[in-house]
Amino acid sequence: MLSITFAGEPLTLQNEQLGAGEAFPDARLFDNYLNAFDIADTEGVRVFLTVPSLDTPVCDLEVRTFNAKAAELPGVQIFAVSVDLPFAQARWCGQAAVEAVKTLSDYNGAEFGRATGTYISELALLTRAVFVVDAEGKVVYAEYVPEITNAPDYDAAYAALAELISM
Repeated sequence: MLSITFAGEPLTLQNEQLGAGEAFPDARLFDNYLNAFDIADTEGVRVFLTVPSLDTPVCDLEVRTFNAKAAELPGVQIFAVSVDLPFAQARWCGQAAVEAVKTLSDYNGAEFGRATGTYISELALLTRAVFVVDAEGKVVYAEYVPEITNAPDYDAAYAALAELISM
């Protein structure tokens, strides 16, 4: 079990965390229009970002950063998952002009958060994590950011992606 903190205070993640080589789990999420969205229906190289809330400075910056980088990642789908309500995610995307990253909500039961070991018991939010998944559905890179007020290691995630898309 990983040690995760928020402003230095320890938090508890439910279930086991994912590692490289493991199958990325299926889960049901919801798009900005409350339509069900199943991970099993995605394909190709994918990035899944989990963030506590899009309406916080670090989460906002993270998703905007990946959105800007998306133009350099042909054929890569990028998803940002939080427990924010779908309507709040749609509002945020519009205000932030985020179009390359698809926001998905885990508000209804946190199925995704529990399946990926990102659900924080004390806060009922998702911790900050980055998963790079190959076309076969295997995790090739997983980062659970130890302090959720910090940004992920962008360079390491981009390196994992670059290696996948150059193959």
